Order: sequence, then structure tokens, then C-alpha cells
Amino acid sequence: MPTYEYAIIKPDGTLGEPFEVFQSMSAPHLKKHPETGEPVKRLVSAPGLALNHSDASDKSKLSDANLDRLGFTKYKRSGDNTWDKTAGKGPGSISRD
Repeated sequence: MPTYEYAIIKPDGTLGEPFEVFQSMSAPHLKKHPETGEPVKRLVSAPGLALNHSDASDKSKLSDANLDRLGFTKYKRSGDNTWDKTAGKGPGSISRD
């Protein structure tokens, strides 16, 4: 269910502090604050999508499978001076003596 942002309309016509409401896309816009009954206005805000520069997108780009597919090798620290391979070609582990 999407999150919509609303703000209370103050007596002078300005907007007060915004608040969020989870509601169905087919539900009508709120006319009044659910708790106080004050008049409200729905605000236009950017959607929260996982696009090219989002955290969710970065995680999938840096996944072991994707790095392996692109020809990169990834190692993860397994001890004080030891790294084990998690993706790609190369030795199974590297240690620094």
C-alpha cells in the first residue's frame, strides 16, 4: 500500500507540519486529519523507487553473482590476514604473511 503525505491547513491558509498516511490507491483523499479533524491537503512527493542510484540498486549490482558475471573477483575477510573468494576467478583464498 502506498504512503501519501498530507499537511494540515492552518487558519491563515498556510500548510502545517506534514504527516504520512498508508492508504490504498483507490481510497479517496483525506479531507480531515484522522485524529484531530483539522482540514488537510494532500502533498505531491517523489515516490520511493529503487532506481539506478538507490541503495537497493547498489546491493544488486554488487551481488556476488553479478560481479562474477561481469568478470570481477571478490574476496571477503575470513580471518586476521586471510580473505576467501566469494565471486570470480582466482585463488580460493589469499593470506598475507
